[in-house]
Amino acid sequence: MKGHIRERSPGHWAIVVDTRDASGKRKRKWHSFTGNKRGAQIEAARLITEAKRGTALDPEKVTVREFLDRWLEHMSTQVSPRTIEIYRENVQFLILPALGNALLSKLKPDQIAKAYSEALQSGRKRGGGLSPRSVGMMHRTLSQALKQAVTWNLLTTNPAASCKPPRIERKEMKVHDVGTTAKLIEYAKGGRLYMPIVLFALCGLRRAEVAAIRWSRLSLDTASLSVSTSIEQTERGTREKPPKSGRGRTVALPSLVVEELRRHRLQQAEDLLRLGIRQTDETHVCLREDGSPWPPRLLTHSFVRLIKSSGLPRIRLHDLRHSHATHLLATGVHPKVVQERLGHASIQLTLDTYSHVMPSMQDDAAATIDAAMRKAMKR
Repeated sequence: MKGHIRERSPGHWAIVVDTRDASGKRKRKWHSFTGNKRGAQIEAARLITEAKRGTALDPEKVTVREFLDRWLEHMSTQVSPRTIEIYRENVQFLILPALGNALLSKLKPDQIAKAYSEALQSGRKRGGGLSPRSVGMMHRTLSQALKQAVTWNLLTTNPAASCKPPRIERKEMKVHDVGTTAKLIEYAKGGRLYMPIVLFALCGLRRAEVAAIRWSRLSLDTASLSVSTSIEQTERGTREKPPKSGRGRTVALPSLVVEELRRHRLQQAEDLLRLGIRQTDETHVCLREDGSPWPPRLLTHSFVRLIKSSGLPRIRLHDLRHSHATHLLATGVHPKVVQERLGHASIQLTLDTYSHVMPSMQDDAAATIDAAMRKAMKR
């Protein structure tokens, strides 16, 4: 059994696999592939291996369930462990109950749209269940999987591409004002969450970024932090990886944060010494009582307990990051600076996320230009 690739046009390849049926008659199967030559070679090797094992999917017989099992196996080598966990959860709990037994080749846009509608309706009847956001996740995962089915020549078109997920109503963002944030920081003082909360509220870092900070990433003399890794938590444990945006950034530290970090480093060294652990530049800045780094999810659970006991307005841990951005924008910091500080991929994301701050900024801008023009015109 063999095969070869042939370039049809730049970036478009034909993969030809020679097989034999039960009677020994030679058969030739053609597959399309879009990408570079190396990718085409890898795909050809995969198709030949499947043909040898007899595990190739039959487009006319394979069910959505069988295809998604194969797709998940393929994606496990393409994405991070946490991402594949999310895909598996979406497939198991969202897609399979609605479409798992359908034949892949017979899947139509109206069938998918009906599955979305029924998922929403059943959720309403139970007083819970699938929210528009969950159905949106169902759509994104299914659409991506069926796109791969087209690449594998199991489908000619992606039926999910013609379907629209339900509209998700944006919830009003909950943030703490400067005064409430200060009260929260004071309340947390002396506890293990104090330093993480300071970094969330005054630097706008993500949960996974705070958990990953090591002393080697800090320059207290220049008041800067290099954010180049984050902690990803999966069912199998934690691992370090590049931050969400895919690239590192440098965050300037307020003098208050520098002061607290200097004090915290001395206290941490004493605490670790009592545990028989020597502090080094590679020690994590934020540690638990036993000297181990914080898993991101445990940071969230601990914050929930702290905010409940504080008596302050309840917000999520991630909302401290939103609060930080809101404080900056409300005091006139340019959105581009806020984008870079938060590590957003684009300034448009920053503007869309914090549009609630823009009206007051418009008022300030109008007042500023009015004052300048009146002074120039002496009116």
